Amino acid sequence: MLLASGDACDTSNNLFLKPGVTSERQPDGSIILRSITPLQPFARCVGDWLEHWARQKPDRVFLAERPDVELPWTTLSYAETLRKVRSAGAWILAQGMSAQRPLVVLSDNSIEHAVLALAAMHVGVPVAAVSPAYSLVSKDFEKLRSTITLLDPGAIYVSNLDAFGSALAAIRPLHTGTIISGDASGGDATSFGDVVATPVNAVVDEAFAAIDADTIAKFLFTSGSTGAPKAVINTQRMLTSSQQAKAQTWLFLDTPQTDLVILDWLPWSHTFGANHNFNMVLRNGGTLYIDGGKPAPGLFATSLANLRSVMPTVYFNVPRGFDMLIGALREDEALRHRFFTEVKFVFYAGAALPQSLWAALEDLSIKTIGRAMPMVSAWGSTETSPLATDCHFQAQRSGNIGVPTPGTELKMVPSGDKLEVRVRGPNVTPGYWKAPELTAKAFDAEGFYLIGDAVALADSERPELGLFFDGRIAEDFKLTSGTWVNVGTLRVAGISALSPLVQDIVVAGHGGDEVRFLLIPNIAACRAASRLPDGADIGDVLRSEGVRAAIAQGLARLKATGGGSSTHATRALLLTEPPSVDAGEITDKGYVNQRAVLARRAADVAELEGDASSRWIGCPEAGTLVTAGTQAHRKLNT
Repeated sequence: MLLASGDACDTSNNLFLKPGVTSERQPDGSIILRSITPLQPFARCVGDWLEHWARQKPDRVFLAERPDVELPWTTLSYAETLRKVRSAGAWILAQGMSAQRPLVVLSDNSIEHAVLALAAMHVGVPVAAVSPAYSLVSKDFEKLRSTITLLDPGAIYVSNLDAFGSALAAIRPLHTGTIISGDASGGDATSFGDVVATPVNAVVDEAFAAIDADTIAKFLFTSGSTGAPKAVINTQRMLTSSQQAKAQTWLFLDTPQTDLVILDWLPWSHTFGANHNFNMVLRNGGTLYIDGGKPAPGLFATSLANLRSVMPTVYFNVPRGFDMLIGALREDEALRHRFFTEVKFVFYAGAALPQSLWAALEDLSIKTIGRAMPMVSAWGSTETSPLATDCHFQAQRSGNIGVPTPGTELKMVPSGDKLEVRVRGPNVTPGYWKAPELTAKAFDAEGFYLIGDAVALADSERPELGLFFDGRIAEDFKLTSGTWVNVGTLRVAGISALSPLVQDIVVAGHGGDEVRFLLIPNIAACRAASRLPDGADIGDVLRSEGVRAAIAQGLARLKATGGGSSTHATRALLLTEPPSVDAGEITDKGYVNQRAVLARRAADVAELEGDASSRWIGCPEAGTLVTAGTQAHRKLNT
């Protein structure tokens, strides 16, 4: 059966394509969803975009950065970028680099990083941006060692030799590549300045002309939470088809009078920041202001200062970033008015946005400009470059991941009481580098990528209304009652109920009678709730009666929303140690890996299950708070 719904026409505000999909039910019960809008021809390679804009808008600012918010922005135009890219490309070719000897970048986002990455891709050499945390936060460098061993790089870029000294020493025996540094002044390293001063010859043009859709553009690494990180092959076809699909759904991108400006911190070692945001700017001739801040204590002030300097066309962030932004907008009337007046819409991804944050942002928008600012999202993975679905319409609530993008097919396969989703299209990876067995296991017999997620239709009769992310298949579990716990949905609901005290939640209770929560605290909010002096030890803060009572009330609020034992937690424990990068518990974007945390915090999980501990906080019966250990009962002042 084939059902078509929706039609391809502009929405009233001319920002987006109106969603339209076909829904085809297969004999085995699976459902195939496709966009009714055909994917139009896409660029041969990323370098074609740069060449185009260097000709059409040579003086337009492409990249901008500043090391300090008190300093002016350093900028690079499209024409200047192309000149540096071609020179760096000549240097890369002179080193004999190839897919077997790619460029590796260890440093965070910067103009130098962008130039080198574009240069490698311009001459057919892959680039691999490796999470800076593997070099600057990690204590054992194991993930860094595994990536270098796998890739055998021909060159490695770092912004600063001193900062990356320990990491470089740890990998020195594992490669023979040249070290490029932004601050090199002798020794064994080559300076970035020397690289981009290399004379250009005909070999550069020949290498650029030889690139085709199957040429490997980059390797992006998975989180490595269950072993060594895997190198996902990203071809030129993946990157350019993904951006073509985005332009066909975000119609304003191809509107001549619209200048795309993005202020973004999201790391280029991840597909969201690199393939979605950076490539969107490059494909559409926009300007990218590189934000040196991020949504973390002590760093978000930089992001706010940059936002006051540069108001973007679209504001991108992860849920933690929106949480911090909302607090800042409430306190700064001028910033709030400018933000809601000038930004066309906000885009969240990386994790589901708790409904409490959605409602807060919507409320601020209405109070400021008299209408709700559009809030949209998308869904995909490193293996889908990243766009598989796009919510290019205003959903009624948080969590709608939209519909398949042009050229992408989704197959939804019944799996218990869920629909497991699989992806096929030009945006999907051909596999993992030097891992044929893993590649073979990643696809079904029809060539659909097994992404491991579940989805649910917003309305089974109207697929154009979008899909909701329904959790990771591998994360969900059963209670002894036989009831399935939907970890993804429960995590988001729990964060909303425990706001603002909790930054994230890991859901435990596998094989037990009840659900338990491991809570990653929002330290600033917990300090405020504790009413202890500012310098109080964090352990004392989390043990304070104010925090424990507030957590108990949040657990009670979650339970009161209704549902059975799988929809709320009976106990929660606040973690005093933050998630570990080395252990794969958290990524640069702040995504917490449920399985990795549960494995590493087995002692905390066991403590939640026991009755002797005084650390956990119980979900109270109506009007009472119950803590373990003393089993003290106190009336809640609600």
